[in-house]
Amino acid sequence: MHAAFIQSLALAHRQATAPLPAEAFCALADQLLQVLFPERTARPLNSTDALEAVLYHWQTELAELLRAVLSPQEADQIAATCMAGLPQLRDKLLHDAAAIVAADPAAQGTVEVISTYPGFYAIALHRFAHGLYQLRVPRVPRLLSEYAHARTGIDIHPGARIGPSFCIDHGTGIVIGETAVIGAYVKIFQGVTLGALSVAKHMANLKRHPTIEDHTVIYAGATILGGSTVVGSHSIIGGNVWLTESVPSHSRVYHRAQIHVTRSEDPTADITFSI
Repeated sequence: MHAAFIQSLALAHRQATAPLPAEAFCALADQLLQVLFPERTARPLNSTDALEAVLYHWQTELAELLRAVLSPQEADQIAATCMAGLPQLRDKLLHDAAAIVAADPAAQGTVEVISTYPGFYAIALHRFAHGLYQLRVPRVPRLLSEYAHARTGIDIHPGARIGPSFCIDHGTGIVIGETAVIGAYVKIFQGVTLGALSVAKHMANLKRHPTIEDHTVIYAGATILGGSTVVGSHSIIGGNVWLTESVPSHSRVYHRAQIHVTRSEDPTADITFSI
């Protein structure tokens, strides 16, 4: 084998950044959800002492793992900040669960949503990852978002700003970009993309993804693109819509496909569909 190639590989290995303890971070995120929501665990903790001990251990382990990307002092400080924010995180997620129950006729209650719905799980991991993102923790927020993506098919960049009472219905194939802003009481169905019109690298520090204002519903397969695109509050974006410009509040935006169904007079003939 060529010596220069081996030397280049050796240099790459010497310069490589240490890998994140990915499994440990993901397990810690799942443990957090189990503590915050006993519906997600087979072993609920029924005493304050047990809960305090588990949360103390969680904070200690988070600080230890964060030392892979931060100084010990920074890791300890951020772990303490995360611990202090847990009441607010749980409250936000309870409102998300309630929004899903209110919007989904199939939902049998918050216990079912919290314990089984992929949309809730994706939102929960996003809110945790977004908190780390805001604290400028490198790499870890994206690790958690990709973990949620792999488990649910829902791809939410940790930088996306999502307001309270967010509802994801079904969820598979949803993509929400880094600079997207979503208001309160927004509902999004499967296959929705909140993306950028351009992916040029020089736009890295610009707003590239749309803003979705309060009480908006976006149906399956809709694509909304651009950092200056604003969907006004109380709007409905229909399925398969392609939108690259702003619409005012209370808008109804639909993709109109013409579908014709014809049947031959011969009862044995096939039905013909044309779109």
